[in-house]
Amino acid sequence: MGAVAAAGLSGWAGMARAGGDWPARPVNLVVPFPAGGGTDAFARPFSSQFAKATGKTLVVDNRGGAGGTLGAAIAAKAPADGYNFFMGGTHHVIAPSVYPRLEYDLERDFIPLALLASVPQVVVVNPRKVPHTTLQALLTDVRAHPGKFNYASAGPGSSHHLAGELFKLQTHTDITHIPYKGAGPALQDLIAGNVDMLFDGLGSSAQHIKSGRIRALMVAGAQRNPAFPDVPCASECGLPDFTVTTWYGLWAPRGTPAAVQQQMIDEVQKIGAADDIKAAWAKNGADYGRLSQQQFAAMIHSEIQRWAQVVKAAGVKIDS
Repeated sequence: MGAVAAAGLSGWAGMARAGGDWPARPVNLVVPFPAGGGTDAFARPFSSQFAKATGKTLVVDNRGGAGGTLGAAIAAKAPADGYNFFMGGTHHVIAPSVYPRLEYDLERDFIPLALLASVPQVVVVNPRKVPHTTLQALLTDVRAHPGKFNYASAGPGSSHHLAGELFKLQTHTDITHIPYKGAGPALQDLIAGNVDMLFDGLGSSAQHIKSGRIRALMVAGAQRNPAFPDVPCASECGLPDFTVTTWYGLWAPRGTPAAVQQQMIDEVQKIGAADDIKAAWAKNGADYGRLSQQQFAAMIHSEIQRWAQVVKAAGVKIDS
């Protein structure tokens, strides 16, 4: 009994030390998509502000593949020592419904910490390949030529993919899905003119919309986005039920000391108040997360159930 008590006291002491001087060295953040995608648009500014606030580097570790599930599996197996975190999002609440086998369980293997960003998806096209300037004109063309048009995604089962399938269901159209290994490569191929369309988070598309490389036809929501007031929303385009939000959150591997969890949550709250972060999020048409840890956990559970219904309705299946 004495040995057990000593072990328990040692564990609590270890937690106190982990929290008391945390972070004592660089912290690793797994981003489960290649560099240049929507997740990076928020991970990089967050990492920079974390370094300013704590004096320690937050290393953005891009691990793309399999619609974000490869990086998630790597993060789930990382040591729960307070120096490994995971930045995932909408893709990861979809994955349980479309992948028959996953090497991790989002609710079992991770501890949800905080919602970092929430941004509406936007329908974007390459203006050289798709000359239409309104969604209505594009839909007329798509319906007249079933199978002619295609859309890119960050991979099978990603939010880009499911947004495309939901769009097809609601518009009764036939558009070919072209999967990539991340939103970054998909976006680059759209800019290059190798694909026609992309259902993308506004965060990663924003700078390219402003530059004219791609054209935004619709924001997937009930209202226009303040960062792009000239882009009509879904309800204005005759699709009142087409609401798709891309969100990004922060998790820790299950077993991460409670003291470190709380310190990271505190840092997230402080970082959100920084002028640099406010400017970066506003530029990308995003809102900074304001949910408690418990509210974020409840949101994740609800989102898993919501997207399961969309997957079933669209008949989406992935054989790997």
